[in-house]
Formats: sequence, structure tokens, C-alpha cells
Amino acid sequence: MGRRSAAAASFVALWLLGALVGHRAAAEPVRVGVILDLASAAGRRWKTSIQMAVDDYYASHPNSTTRVELSFKDSSGDAVGAVSAAMDLIKNAQVQAIIDGAQTAAEAEFVAHIAGRAHVPVLSFSATSAAQTPFFVRTSADESSQAAPIAEVLGHYGWHAATLLHEDSRSGAAIAPALADALRGVRASVEHRAGVPADASDDRLDAVLYRVAAMTTRVFVVHMPLPLALRLFHRAKNAGMMSEGYVWIATAGVGEVDALSPEDNDAMQGVLSVRPYAPPTSQVTAFAERFRARFQQENDGSQDIPDPTVSTLRAYDAAWATAAAVEAAGISGSAFKPPEGSTGPTELDQLGVSATGEKLVKAVRDTTFDGLAGKFTLLNGQPQTPAYEIVNFVAEGPWTVGFWNTKSGISPEFAAGSGEGLKEVLFPGVDQSDIRIPDGWAFSPAGQELVVAVPVKHGFQQFVQVYNDTTSNRTMFSGYCIDVFDAAIKALPYPVYYRYEPFYGIGNGSLGTYQQLIDLVPDQKADAVVGDVAITVSRMGEVDFTMPFTESGWTMVVPVQSQAATGMFFFLKPLTPALWLASLGAFIFTGFVIWVIEHRINPEFRGTPLQQFGIIFHYAFSTLVFAHRENVVSNLSKFLMVIWVFAVLILTSSYTASLTSMLTVQKLKPAVTEIHDLINNGDYVGYQEGSFVYGELLEMNFDQSRLRSYRTPDEYADALSKGSDDGGVAAVFDEVPYLKIFLSQYCDSYTMAGPVYKGTGFGFAFPKGSPMAPELSRAIVGLTEGDEMGLIERKWFGAPGTCGGDGVDASNASLTLWNFSGLFLITAVAATLVLIAYLAMFVYRERHELRAAEPGSGSVSLKRVRAWLQHYDRKDMTAPHFKQQLWSDSPSANGSSHGKKRERAEQDESRDFGGPGASPLSDHYRMDSASPLERKGSGEFRTPFDQRTGEAALERKPSLKLQQNTEERKKLPLSP
Repeated sequence: MGRRSAAAASFVALWLLGALVGHRAAAEPVRVGVILDLASAAGRRWKTSIQMAVDDYYASHPNSTTRVELSFKDSSGDAVGAVSAAMDLIKNAQVQAIIDGAQTAAEAEFVAHIAGRAHVPVLSFSATSAAQTPFFVRTSADESSQAAPIAEVLGHYGWHAATLLHEDSRSGAAIAPALADALRGVRASVEHRAGVPADASDDRLDAVLYRVAAMTTRVFVVHMPLPLALRLFHRAKNAGMMSEGYVWIATAGVGEVDALSPEDNDAMQGVLSVRPYAPPTSQVTAFAERFRARFQQENDGSQDIPDPTVSTLRAYDAAWATAAAVEAAGISGSAFKPPEGSTGPTELDQLGVSATGEKLVKAVRDTTFDGLAGKFTLLNGQPQTPAYEIVNFVAEGPWTVGFWNTKSGISPEFAAGSGEGLKEVLFPGVDQSDIRIPDGWAFSPAGQELVVAVPVKHGFQQFVQVYNDTTSNRTMFSGYCIDVFDAAIKALPYPVYYRYEPFYGIGNGSLGTYQQLIDLVPDQKADAVVGDVAITVSRMGEVDFTMPFTESGWTMVVPVQSQAATGMFFFLKPLTPALWLASLGAFIFTGFVIWVIEHRINPEFRGTPLQQFGIIFHYAFSTLVFAHRENVVSNLSKFLMVIWVFAVLILTSSYTASLTSMLTVQKLKPAVTEIHDLINNGDYVGYQEGSFVYGELLEMNFDQSRLRSYRTPDEYADALSKGSDDGGVAAVFDEVPYLKIFLSQYCDSYTMAGPVYKGTGFGFAFPKGSPMAPELSRAIVGLTEGDEMGLIERKWFGAPGTCGGDGVDASNASLTLWNFSGLFLITAVAATLVLIAYLAMFVYRERHELRAAEPGSGSVSLKRVRAWLQHYDRKDMTAPHFKQQLWSDSPSANGSSHGKKRERAEQDESRDFGGPGASPLSDHYRMDSASPLERKGSGEFRTPFDQRTGEAALERKPSLKLQQNTEERKKLPLSP
């Protein structure tokens, strides 16, 4: 029993010893260097955070086979110190990785290149730009990710332009492309850029600020390290640029500051800044409590205990990721190979190469976990874009006014949706009790009145006129453009002070002077340009234009020549082909409707089928000259004839007037219609001096030696009258507004011809991003919708008249179908309604009189239709004409008279239906229309016929009727 106990105790002791030895053997130490500015507050915070991360990792992973041993080096806050620290860690400590807390781009750049040469991975949690080495891993967001929230702020307040002030370095300028792209998304732009050296003197800072203050933009984006940015803000305050109307937005290098001195905080009053944001989770809250306690312990009980910033959380995550990657890669010990090849005399040439660097850097890039600053994931070697917090520097320090994330944009609270804006922001120079949003733009650099450049012209002074008033000895400005600008300025909801300045470049014989006028704005020699300035694509790249306030396009004006009215079919010219066809259709349809109504009751609308077709055409067309001889009986026909005669009267009168005009008025046509003819013939052409049209003509392959410039409408007319062969020109090219003024004076001899090339008209020019351009555009729209723009146009151009210089063109003088569409519509509707009304009454009245269809082939429906047509073709004996004829044939008259009338009736029937050769339908009708009178005894008659149809009351079978009608004829008395 004792032996067993001793054996068991020995086994347990050996197991514990083996486990202890195994644990110690498994926990292989791996040295990791840390480069920080230990003298700075941020460096001290980061040191505590990194140490806590390593301790927390191994507390949660007790079975790790490796253990990171941290070796801290002080960079002293400069690039040289950082390089020295990196050399010492690699050469002497032989670290397997470096955690870098560089606060400047130069520090991170140098450390990355040195470590990359030794194949030592570098994890930087503070750098915002990526170094060009495969062993550099940046765990913080790229500086370009700040561009989106900054652009959202500008878009929220409606600022259209900004000036970028950045550190004069590759890293400092790297944000510019991303910021420009982001601003374009909110219809804004980077108006100016200014680089500031990291070691710039106060004089250099003052020079930069003076230059940007002379511009009209009042929104400044500052992208600099904190020390340089603080110096800039101090100099800006001394220059009066931290006053009302100015807007300052700083990037995260400024926003992540923990605490400021009273002097620095006073200099930054009203500055907006963005900084990465980490949501306050339970893990972050627990870490913050432990961090404050440990920081106080490690800093000798310091009472200044800061809260952990986002960069502190990123330092924690970087250290955790390093420990996790070391464990995942299975790094054991330190293994450096000597440099390949011959070594140089410098210490850098003697650095060894880490044998585990490639394996470790891959493990770092593959590491993923839920960190304190958010999800730690490197997509394609880059961290995810974080959320940003927007802070406003006020008297109490940075104050959160909103948040930004990629899904929702900006909002006052982190959990709020997009489009809710920011909380109230205190801008520079604005009292907290009277918060106002700056315009972001100064209408003039020094806050004075706007300087508006106006072109001085020799011709077309209806647009712009500059002259000296001898009474007051002042330069006066007038014209259409001046009046429109004055009216638009008055329509603005705020006062704008300005003065006109003449520009004497126009009309001095030099070319492109309008471009020189436009160049005054970007050269800051004028705040705006008002005049007859055409909007072109090239000019829009230099300035912003208002919407055009005149017609657009440019074309040519040429002489006109007479054109005789010739052609054997010239009489067809007054009406277009469509109108001729529509008139023909109306004639035929109207004649057909009248025939349908009159056929059964009017003998003048009966006869053979060919005769009846002739009646349809003849009757309607004879109304053209009111020569129709057929009298209509039905009231429906009379109603339709009233409308139709009225329509014919209008149509014939219009045709006569148009034909008379064409035959008597002289026809004019352009002498030239094709531009290619001018080029091929080598003709001289003219243009207005100083106009952009000159360049357009050169692009159209006109010979430069064949182009002549003119100034006034009189010079246009003189050159055109001479012609190309006698020292003049064959055509003058200019913008449509100018040509309309010219034609208003010379409309009898010249006309616009050829295509009208697209243009955008005249507009007022302002600097790029100026809010005046959209403001005046809205004012111009208001003037156009009201009466004021029309009054200004009539003041300078007169009331619109018939003399427009377009000449008379026979083809354009033709009457169109649209001109008479209403007339034809009334006629067609009336004829259709009359036809429907007649057919309805006919069907209703004859519903009991329709005889059964004769036997034959075809369907029942077809037989019924044939029966209706046969019945319709019979005479309506109740009609006044047929009833009178029937009674005149009665036996009450003498025998001779009766016989003559009967003979005349038979002849009429023979004429109507073609005699013996008539169709069966005609025979059937003749049998039904025989006299139904029947003699009964001497001197006694009976009338068994139907009083409505005039037919004998006999059996309605065709064969029986034929026999009875034959017998009836035999009974009639013969003529003597």
C-alpha cells in the first residue's frame, strides 16, 4: 500500500514537472519592437494600451506556444529618431515584427523602408498612407476615406467650393484626388490648393493665408499633422480669418486631439473636424476602466487621466493582431540571415534578413477578430472604412455634432438615419446665441462691391452700350444685357453691391477678345462679366455661367433673289397634298350621304347605277361653284347642305386668296443655302469681330484668307450688297440674336439660311463655384416667367413684327391640312350623324314592310342584307313627288290623259332601270311600282293599295305579284 502511494505521488510529481517543462518549452518568446514618441501624451497612452493587449491576449489564450516580448523604443517625435529606433530594434534586438506609432508621414515612411529591407513586418495603427513595401501593414483607415464625410458636410450646408490646405508632402497631397471626387458627388469642387512645408516659418504661413484670403472661397479644408495645423490656426486668427463668414474643416490629424491648451483651444474656436469613431460597446467600457487605472499606475499616479481615444483602441487591436499572427505563424525564436552579397560601409547595409518575415506578414494579413475599434479585417491588405465622428471645437473643447457612415451618410446621432443633418454648429466669429450658417463665399475678396467687367463695342449696341455722359462726366452703361442683369440682381433676396468697369478690348482688331474678357474672372481682375458673352464649352471650364437669357445658336445671313411663279402645276401650290386628298375625301363622303338620304324619295337621285355614281360625284363637286341643279327634299339633306356649303365657301375663298398671293407677291429665295458651296467656290464670308464664330469657321475648313471681320449691321449690309467678287462677302456668320437685329433693319434684301448650329446663348460669367451663378439663374427664370423680361426686350428690340428677314417661300405659303382640320372635323361629324340618323329612321319605319328574301344561295344573314338592299332601292311612294304622280295617274282623269300619264310613267321607269335589259332588281322594282288601282264595275273603283308604300295589297310573293301586275295592266283603259 505504501509502495503504491509512493508510486502515485512520484507519477503526479513527474506529470506536473513535465507539464511545467512542456509549458515553458511551448511558450517560445518572440521579440516584437514598438516605436512610439514616449514624451507625448498619445505615445504614453499607446504604450499602456499595447501592453494591456498583449497581457489580455495571453490571459485568454493560456495554451499559446509563443509569447510576444515587447521592446519599446522612443522616436522622440521625429523621423531621425524613428529611423534610429528601427535600426536598433532590427540589428541589436533582432525583433520579428515592429508596431509603429508614427505621428508623421515621414516617420512611417522611413520605418517602413528600413523594416522592408530586413523583411521585418511593420504594423502601423497611426499612419494614414501606405508605404510602398510588402512588409508594411496599415491597420488604420486610409486618409482618403475622410474625403466622403467632409464632402457630406459641404453638401449639407450647400457650399459649392473649398480651398485645400495640406502639408507639402506626398502623404499630405494624397487626399486631394479623393476629396475632389467626393466633392463632385455633392456638386462642389476643390477651387484652390496650397501646400505648406512641415517646417514652414510664420512668414511662410502668413503668405499662404494671404493668398487664399484674396480668393472668393471661404471654406477651407485643413489636412495637416496637429502641430503644423495648430500653428496655422494661430496665424489665421491673427490675419482675421477666424471671423464670421469663414469655415474651417480639419481632418482626423486634428480631430483626434485629446486636450488642447487654452491658447490652442481659443485659436480653433468654430473649427469642424472629423475623426474615426468606435461605438461604445461593453468591451470598450470595461477596457476604459482598466485603462485609466493602469495608466495612472504607470505614470506615477498622474491626476490627468485621459479617456482612451479611437487611436488608443487601434493600438490595442494592432498589438492583439501581432500576438495572434505570431501564434498562427508558429514563429520560434529569432532567425536572421546575413545580408546577401557584399556589405557596404553603412550600418544599413549590414542589416540581416528575417527568415520568418514573409510567413509572419501573411499571418498578419489573414488575422480576423472583433477588436475594440471594430471588426479587424484587412481586405486586400487595407482596413475597412470606419464610421466618423464630426466634432465642433467650442470653448469647452471638442463637441460632437454628428456622425457619418457609408450606409447612412451624416446624422446627428450614430443610430439615426440619413438625411437628418447635424446638430447646431458654432462657426468662427459667430456668437453662440445667434448661430448663423456662413455662405461659404465672399462676393468680392475684400468684402467690397463686385467689379463687373462690361465689353465696349462699336456695333450691336442694343445689347451693350458704354458711353460718356458729358453732363455728369461719368461713364454710363446701358443695353439689353445691362437691364437684365440689374433686374436679376434686384430680384435676389439679399442686397449685392457692384460697379461696372468697361473693357476696351472688344473691336480693336485683335481676335479672341471675348476670351480675354472671360479671362479677367479666373485672373481675379473682375468678379463677374456682364454682356453679350456666348456660353461655350471651353469657357465653362474657366468660369460658371448663369442660364442663358437669349436665343441660342449661330448661322449665316445671305442676300435674297426673286423667284418667278412658274410650273404647269403651279395651281396646286396653294394647298398641300394632304389638304387636297382630305378635300377630295370630304367631297365624296358628303355626296354619298346626300345620295343615301335622297335616293328613295327624290327622282333626281335615281337612274342606272352608273348614273347614280355620277350624281354622287357631280352633286358635291358642283357646290364648289354653287352650280348644283339637283334639289334636295329631305330636311336631313338640307341641314347637311347648309354645313357643307359653308365649308366649301371657306375652302374656295382660302384657295383663291392663297393663289392670288402667290401670283402677285414677289417670291424671294436665299442666294446661298449650302455652306459647302461657299467653301468650294472660295467665296469670302464675314463674321463679327471678336466673336468665337471665327474659330468655328476655321474648324469648318474655311480658308483663313477668305474670312473678313465686321463690327456693325451697316457694315454687314454693305459687304453683302457688294458680293464676294467686288470686295464684299457672300454670307455673314453670326449668332442668331445679332442676325435678328440685322434683319430687323434689312429684312427686304437678306435672310437667314443654312443650318442653325447649336449654341447656348448669352450668359453672365462668375468664378467657378460662385453661388451667384445659380442665384441669378433662378432670378432670370423668374423674370422670364413674368412680364419684366418681355418689357426689356421690347424696350431694346421693339415689338415683334412681320419683318423678320425670313423672306417669302412659296412652299411655306401653302395652306396645310392642319389649317382646315377643324372645318373638316365639323363637316365629317355632321355628315356621319345625319347618315346614322337616317339609317336608324329607315330601319325603324320599314321594319314591318321587309319582304322575305328570294330563294338562293348564301347564308341567312346574307339573304337578309340582300333583302334590305332590295327594299331600300324601291321608291318611297309616300314621298310627296311620287304620291303626286300616283294620284295624277288615277281613273278620275279622262282616259286619254290617263293613258298618256301611264305611258309617261312606264317610260320613266324604263329610263331609270335601263329598259328591257334592266337588272332583276330593276324588274322587281317595276313590278312593285305598277298601279294598284283596280276597276270594279262601271264607274266604280277600289283602291286596295297600301297608302304608305303605294303598292297593291296583294300577296307578297314575287311570282304571284308578277301575275297580278300583268292582269292589272290588262284591266287599265286603253288610250284612244
